[in-house]
Amino acid sequence: MKPDKNIPPKLAGKLLDCFLRDDLSEEVHGDLNEKFYSLSKTKSLPIAQLNYWYQIINYLRPFAIRKSKATNLNRYAMFQNYFKIAFRNLNRNKGYSFINIGGLAIGMAVAMLIGLWMYDELSFDKYHPNYERLAQVMQHQTFNGTKSTQNSIPRPLEFALRNTYGGDFQYLSMATWTGDHILTFGEQNISKSGNYLQEDFPEMISLKMIKGSRKGLHDPTSVLLSESTALALFGTSEPINQSIRIDNKADVKVTGVYEDLPYNTGFKDLQFIASWELYITQQDWVKRAVDRWGNNSFQLFVQIPPNADMETLSGKIKMVKYIHVGEDTVFRPEVFLFPMSDWHLRSDWKEGKNIGGRIQMVWLFGIIGIFVLLLACINFMNLSTARSEKRAKEVGIRMTIGSVRSQLINQFLSESFLVVVLSFVLAMGIVLVSLPWFNALADKKIIIEWANPGFWLLSLVFIVVTSLLAGSYPALYLSSIQPVKVLKGAFKLGKFASLPRKVLVVVQFTVSVTLIIGTTIVYQQIQFSKNRPIGYDREGLVMIPMKSPDFYGKFDVLRTELKSSGAIEEYSESSSPLTGEWSHNGGFDWTGKDPALEAGFATNWVTHEYGKTVNWKVKEGRDFSREFSTDSTAMLINEAAAKFMGVKDPVGMEINWNDRKLHVIGVVKDLLTQSPYEPVKQAVYLLDHGDGSWINLKLNPKKSGHESITLIESVFKKYIPLAPFDYKFVDDEYAKKFAAEERVGKLASVFAGLAILISCLGLFGLASFVAEQRTKEIGIRKVLGASVANLWRMLSKDFVLLVIISCFISIPTANYFLQSWLMKYEYHTEISWWIFAAAGGGALGITLLTVSYQAIRAALMNPVLSLRSE
Repeated sequence: MKPDKNIPPKLAGKLLDCFLRDDLSEEVHGDLNEKFYSLSKTKSLPIAQLNYWYQIINYLRPFAIRKSKATNLNRYAMFQNYFKIAFRNLNRNKGYSFINIGGLAIGMAVAMLIGLWMYDELSFDKYHPNYERLAQVMQHQTFNGTKSTQNSIPRPLEFALRNTYGGDFQYLSMATWTGDHILTFGEQNISKSGNYLQEDFPEMISLKMIKGSRKGLHDPTSVLLSESTALALFGTSEPINQSIRIDNKADVKVTGVYEDLPYNTGFKDLQFIASWELYITQQDWVKRAVDRWGNNSFQLFVQIPPNADMETLSGKIKMVKYIHVGEDTVFRPEVFLFPMSDWHLRSDWKEGKNIGGRIQMVWLFGIIGIFVLLLACINFMNLSTARSEKRAKEVGIRMTIGSVRSQLINQFLSESFLVVVLSFVLAMGIVLVSLPWFNALADKKIIIEWANPGFWLLSLVFIVVTSLLAGSYPALYLSSIQPVKVLKGAFKLGKFASLPRKVLVVVQFTVSVTLIIGTTIVYQQIQFSKNRPIGYDREGLVMIPMKSPDFYGKFDVLRTELKSSGAIEEYSESSSPLTGEWSHNGGFDWTGKDPALEAGFATNWVTHEYGKTVNWKVKEGRDFSREFSTDSTAMLINEAAAKFMGVKDPVGMEINWNDRKLHVIGVVKDLLTQSPYEPVKQAVYLLDHGDGSWINLKLNPKKSGHESITLIESVFKKYIPLAPFDYKFVDDEYAKKFAAEERVGKLASVFAGLAILISCLGLFGLASFVAEQRTKEIGIRKVLGASVANLWRMLSKDFVLLVIISCFISIPTANYFLQSWLMKYEYHTEISWWIFAAAGGGALGITLLTVSYQAIRAALMNPVLSLRSE
């Protein structure tokens, strides 16, 4: 006997749904039994039918009892069923699945790479356990009404802090500046970067010792080596108690080997640590600086006690230098503690106020990562809701046979979860493949910590959040469909059904166009600064640091032999490199100087041939010349110095400095030696009196660079055999000044390209759906005479309109934020209208290309097939 059509659909549907979902519990059985007796009382069923259903209910009872004992197993089967259906849907709609999984994978890969980069940035210096209690002593100084901030301090500040505030600090350590030095062991010479520090410093930064002890620096003639430096010098031999020579000046004994410091710490270049006391014995000028408060040539690091407050202690020592230099000082110095936790991310200062730094970039890229992931999720939402009419019948039937809304929501969220898991696996593959490239681009050494449980927990959270983000709206939208309308054939999407999708497309292209504009402006700012006149000829210029005393006294012989070899055109020496300013001095005075003017100049000691080597331009007067014996007291100034002094004709004027009378013989065009984003500072050039630190060479353009460098190396090995031949091309060193901005620009351009790709994937999927949905309409229009162009225009105009709206939103938004970004550079480009036009036009062009394929394909379809398909 079979139930006839008089059986209430809800009762029949409930049983059928239980069989389909394997979801028959004792509670459900009881519920059916109750409904049965209710029906029998109302006599809404014939007796025969009542007997039939009674037998079915009794037959199902053992299944219900067994179900009650295996609830968890049935739940597992239920979810297994959800995933089966989800997988079949993905397999049935391969095109949409490819777009969803591919787009989400790209978005997730970008989000993961940015997340790894942000983690590396935010964990900077956390290698040191005491990083929250470590600080550098810095100072603010006012110069001609402008307050500047610097990390260089005078040597007597150490004694003032130890004597007056010694109880407020756990450790203090004076330091030189980390730089390259020559380490010699036997016949081997290597160049390594290191520092001279006081004995407490290894304890402060918690060096992880492999051999020896952190207390090794208690002996002034000792040295601590990093693991890689020890390996380079001694190989597999025992390094402890071995004797090495530093810069061919002093012999020291290895008393410890420490683990190489990681790349994301400010001390990453600390490949050896030598004693501060040893440095003092080597440098007479450091001995003389013991009571000179005006000589800001050193660094000072401190560690505060566990219960001390950094800000309170910083305020306590604020006036320590001001008290010692006297109240009549014009610089009004303010000493403060700058915590290690802020060194990397908040290192920018303006008028004595901390204005952030890299932290803005960290949050900027974090926002970009979220938006790129959001773009991929939007694709999933759009394509899922766009196909709602096709899935409406499925939803209607499932709800008719008893499925409740929560079950439908779980079904659609399961589909979303499956897509996200597949995307995550693909995204991990993309990350693994692209991580070496990403590290090179971002100047990082990021690795994935596979053994870290936190990584897997975070990955699970990432998957769940992305699943909810991508699938919640489609699940809620599709589960809200009314089954009665669907089964009657009356279900239509309505004219406002596509509005959410249109809004999401606008959001996608607003983000993409903003990223394109931002990338263009960053690139333009870099090019604007690169094209700035630098005042000298970088082509073929080579700098060699004079790291050892062996370099001194060999000027004439090196210059003569190198020129006779044909490798170079000119040879000179200077106290500062061409790409930096190593000395800044005050105390200059001249006739007519404003008494209130604080006269400070960048100071560079050079040899006579310096101008010929760098090919600077003398605007007034003449260059240094060996033909004039009076040039020993001569000086050259740059244009910025002449403007700063307020002198129209400075040639011939006398300037007093440190009890010396100097006379100006010429004015040279400004040399851009510091930041390319700032105005050139006033500078003076004096003849070298044994103060050279750099050799400058102008290569012979008639020879290849490789041939010239080989000849130069042979000459240096002949006269300075104990020093490694270390050279730098000025072009390469100058290019490093743009490294940070170029990294930002390249990363932004990559993310902008991926954002456009993801947006276009979604647009391609929507266009194909719209074309498929309007197949019959297109066929009828073709039969009535519509051309391919007319059909293409009809299918494309809606998408073009959405992109135009996104341009109107993104252009003012990008202009506002980029104007603020440019203002942090004193020397910056202007934002031109064509950048916005090009970005908007490019977005429209990409949109038309994306949509046109599907539009033209649909328009070219045979109308007979179009009409027959429906």
